Amino acid sequence: MNSNSKLFSVLSYFGFLWVIGLVAAPQDSYVRFHVNQGLVLFLLEIVISAARFILGFIPVIRWFTGLLTGLLGIFTLVLFIMGVVNAAQGKMKPLPIIGGITIVH
Repeated sequence: MNSNSKLFSVLSYFGFLWVIGLVAAPQDSYVRFHVNQGLVLFLLEIVISAARFILGFIPVIRWFTGLLTGLLGIFTLVLFIMGVVNAAQGKMKPLPIIGGITIVH
């Protein structure tokens, strides 16, 4: 594994920057692993944001929605940090809960 692989893997956890690793190193299994983890995390963040937006229109559960999505936001932040640290240290360790989901093979 070279320094570019680590760089592309770390970038994979920053929003849509997972595309860089997918395009720059499509055959690198280390990069593809972290691209997949970053993509799954990115999609989870989109789902949480959409849920917060949609459910925020319902006055009766607005407070609960804010609390739940806030906690989920903290959870995704923890996953983000774990992913970046694992990528920087050269580890291919799946993220808790979402790590078993495979989108990019």
